[in-house]
Amino acid sequence: MNALTITPALMLTMSSREIADLVEARHNDVVSTIERLFGKGLLRSSRKTRREATGGRPIDVYDLIERDTHLVVAGYSDEHRAKVVDRWQELEACAALPDFSNPAIAARAWADQFEGRQAAEQKLALAAPKVAFVEQYIESTGLKGFREVAKLIKANEARLREFLLSKGVMYRLGGALTAYKQRIDAGRFAVKTGTSQHSNHAFSRTMFTSKGVEWVASLWAVHQLHGAAQ
Repeated sequence: MNALTITPALMLTMSSREIADLVEARHNDVVSTIERLFGKGLLRSSRKTRREATGGRPIDVYDLIERDTHLVVAGYSDEHRAKVVDRWQELEACAALPDFSNPAIAARAWADQFEGRQAAEQKLALAAPKVAFVEQYIESTGLKGFREVAKLIKANEARLREFLLSKGVMYRLGGALTAYKQRIDAGRFAVKTGTSQHSNHAFSRTMFTSKGVEWVASLWAVHQLHGAAQ
C-alpha cells in the first residue's frame, strides 16, 4: 500500500482506497460514507477527488486528513479502527524522516529535532507541579464530566473534544460525547443514568473515572508536548 499524499500545505492524507483496504470494506461503501459526511458538513478535507482507472470505468478517490478518516471509520469494529490508527502512525513516522540525500536538509532536520526536544523537556519540567496536582486531585474525587476534566487539565474544550474524537476515545451519540465500550470496560469511563426532575426524561451521561482523568491527562500532555516539539 502506498496511498500517502502530501498536500501543498505538507499535510498528510490517506486515500479512500487505503481506508477500504484497512477496514476490509468495498471502496464504494467507504466513498458513500465520505460523501454522506461531506453532505452534513462534518469533514474538513478538500472535496476535490481524483479519478483512477481500474480496468473498467474510472472511479472517484478521496484523500482525507487524519481527523476525517477517524470519522469515516467510526462505525467499524475496534480491530478495523485500530488498523487505521496504526497506519497513521506509520505514515507520520515516514513523513518525519529528513531527506538524507541532501546533507543540508538532513542537518537542519536533526538540529530542529534537537531544539524541539529541548523545548519539550523544558515544558515538561514546568508542567511537573501541575501534573502532581492533577494526580492528587483525582485521588480524592469521584466521577467527572467533560467540562470539569477540561478545566482540570487546563485544556480548551473545543480542542480537547476534537482530540478525543479523532483519537477514537469517544464518539458522538445524540449530540453527546460517549466513550467507546472498550474504554468503559477498561475502567476509564462510567455511564451515569437518571431521570430529569423537571421533565421526567430519562438520560445517560458518560463520566470520567479517576483512572480516566489520569489517562486522558497523560494523552493530552503527550499531544501538547508533541506540538511543542514541532
